[in-house]
Amino acid sequence: MMLRSLENSSSTSSTFLLSGVPGLEHVHLWVSILLCFIYLVSILGNCTILCIIKTEPSLHEPMYLFLSMLALTDLGLSLCTLPTVLGIFWIGARDIGHDACFAQLFFIHCLSFLESSVLLSMAFDRFVAICRPLHYASILTNTVIGRMGLASLGRSVVLIFPLPFMLKRFPYCGSPVLSHPYCLHQEVMKLACADIRANSVYGLFVIVSTVGVDSLLILLSYALILHTVLSIASRAERLKALNTCVSHICAVLLFYTPMIGLSVIHRFGKQAPHLVQVIMGFVYLLFPPLMNPIVYSVKTKQIRDRVTQAFCY
Repeated sequence: MMLRSLENSSSTSSTFLLSGVPGLEHVHLWVSILLCFIYLVSILGNCTILCIIKTEPSLHEPMYLFLSMLALTDLGLSLCTLPTVLGIFWIGARDIGHDACFAQLFFIHCLSFLESSVLLSMAFDRFVAICRPLHYASILTNTVIGRMGLASLGRSVVLIFPLPFMLKRFPYCGSPVLSHPYCLHQEVMKLACADIRANSVYGLFVIVSTVGVDSLLILLSYALILHTVLSIASRAERLKALNTCVSHICAVLLFYTPMIGLSVIHRFGKQAPHLVQVIMGFVYLLFPPLMNPIVYSVKTKQIRDRVTQAFCY
């Protein structure tokens, strides 16, 4: 009778349990300090990028407008994961209600796919700047940039909007423990006591139609850029043209590498150690917001000069 009541209570539980870093509970305090530092640097770095672009008229150009979109997206990713992650490590707040969990995974996935769209827009910007330099100003007007931003946001919202409702219809029984300190669609659907094939197929469709299509288009744009650059006679001009793409290439690698790795592990790497999944999840959500401001501050002279001026004088 007692066993039956426990099963019924677990099956009707209205909360999930978030996880910290399994096997490293004895150093959770030090992990939390590191994570807090990463979050603070990410928020400060992206806010600095936004302030510099807003206050410097010479940076009101397409390339920097796209960079401000990237910074806003990274800032959103940091803020929507920060409370639950630090809550686990600092006060042991592992419980999260179903609706709160579904809302969090909506924002995480929506912002992630929005970042993919922004990176594609930035690749288009580099393509036009190098391959169609005479038409750059007429192609990438403020109106066009605004429409690209709205289209990117609309695509992300439309594709991710069904996920919380698809998860909400499931009954959840057994252990309610999630593998990460935040909610992801791939993790939540595994806890459902129902057929999850529809969720799995739709999740794969979303990945292919966003990350898959965007990454292929980015590769195509750089193939065309490389073809154009190699046709330039001057070696110095070739290097100068390629140098304008370095920051974006770094941002693309920082974003797509952990995202694809995490998706592959969740779908095909069932034998991978749980710790590897958790670390990949942290890298996927923490590294792009942390490193993008640093990369663009180091590689972009206008931003580097303003950052140096702000913090050294």
